[in-house]
Amino acid sequence: MDVWLIILASLFACFSIKILFTLLFSSKTTKKNEPAVKGELPPGPPPLPIIGHLHLLPKSNIELRSLIFNLSQKYGPILTLRVGSKPVIFVTSYPIAHQALVKNSAIFANRPPIVPVSYVLSNKRKDIGGSPYGLTWRLLRRNLMSEALHPTGVKSYSFARKRTLETMVNSFKQCSQHEAVRLFERLHQAVFSLFILMTYGDIGEDALKEVEHIQYTFLVSYAEFSVFASWPRLGKLIYRNKWKRYTDFLRRQYDILMPYIRARQKLKQEKGKEVDLVTYTDTLLDLEISEGASNQGKLVDADVLSLSSEFINAGADTTATMFHWIMAYLVKYPRVQAKLFAEISQVVEQGAEEVKEEDLQRIPYLKAVILECLRMHPPNASLVPHTNTEDMELCGYNIPKNTTVLIGTSIIGRDPTVWENPTEFRPERMMGSSDDNSGEDVADVSSYKMLPFGAGRRMCPGYKYGTLILEYFIANLVWNFEWKAVDDVDLTEKEEFLIVMKNPVRAKVIPRIK
Repeated sequence: MDVWLIILASLFACFSIKILFTLLFSSKTTKKNEPAVKGELPPGPPPLPIIGHLHLLPKSNIELRSLIFNLSQKYGPILTLRVGSKPVIFVTSYPIAHQALVKNSAIFANRPPIVPVSYVLSNKRKDIGGSPYGLTWRLLRRNLMSEALHPTGVKSYSFARKRTLETMVNSFKQCSQHEAVRLFERLHQAVFSLFILMTYGDIGEDALKEVEHIQYTFLVSYAEFSVFASWPRLGKLIYRNKWKRYTDFLRRQYDILMPYIRARQKLKQEKGKEVDLVTYTDTLLDLEISEGASNQGKLVDADVLSLSSEFINAGADTTATMFHWIMAYLVKYPRVQAKLFAEISQVVEQGAEEVKEEDLQRIPYLKAVILECLRMHPPNASLVPHTNTEDMELCGYNIPKNTTVLIGTSIIGRDPTVWENPTEFRPERMMGSSDDNSGEDVADVSSYKMLPFGAGRRMCPGYKYGTLILEYFIANLVWNFEWKAVDDVDLTEKEEFLIVMKNPVRAKVIPRIK
């Protein structure tokens, strides 16, 4: 069951009893619970009694995106759908999204009580993505930003990025020029191995594959288990076989990941601060959570497992998915690939084996290619749901406290009022000029009118690091090889946790460097 449907169905279940009481008893309750801010909700189609708009909701995010786009053409860039009596606000305009997430960042920094992805994948333990806005969330995010994703921490893992790149390049060098190579598996393995190394250290090739397999399998299976986020007790009774599979997954994940957490714990006890390389797990083992004076202490094992698992999945799956999309476009459009190679050639000496990380800032077209792909294919059709912590006005409409607000990033990125010919892949548009010879610097993703990583206090903390990985790997793959299409590259989307390619790209790999 799709995450959107789960979220909305959950809201329906929670508020259906309230509707019945409203119908059966006097209007005093309604008056008592009126929002403090006067005004109307954003417009939307007429709801049905009791169920609201549940009958309109499709099963997938891709279908929901089409529905919301069509509704926005009629009702405008901010609209309301109801689940029972509960309004859910959809935003399809960058200025309105910016007003909510940036100008009113603190108000919209909260999450709904249940975010199914977070609930299922973390097994109700601590995480960053789905946690409510508050002291614990701030502490967990600050630890991530100041340790693993701090420039010093990122630099300390440059050897790992270089080693991962060498492994990937060598695997492609072994391919025949006449062979059709499926790129996804190799790109996916490279990115996951890098994030696993950052999380648990060097655990060996076989262990890497085992961790990658359990993490990715669990990730793409979450939709099957989302029912336990909405109806945990009832779901266990009705879906007994599914509940068994879910608990088996959790048990297997624990059995696979916990030994590496224990190994880091033991290493820290033996070496203390003399550990050669600090992993993300190390920082979690040192972290102390304080929620009031009476509740202080280290994270428990289950929380360390949940947070380390989140770091791998949230970082690796998003990056690997974008990696695949970008390579698909480079294969489909030889002109773009040739232009990128030409720009790299102006920066890197002829015959050099590697495009170094310090060279990347001098390759603006590379950044433009990545930004254009993020515009057309953000990892998620919409951001993780936000809720507001107080009644407020947004774009002239009343948004009651604790309303679920959903930002349609994939619609914003293809808004024809903002982007000329939005379905056309044209990286030049990201260089500040339509002139193909423009040498202007390309700004950060947050400078453009799109929100693939969110904005404000809940913006993805790892987007800069993910962009670095993409730039480094893609620059070197284009520098080392020419990528030619075997057949027509199909850019059809499908939903597999993230929005991925329905038919993974195949290409011929022709070495450039002798």
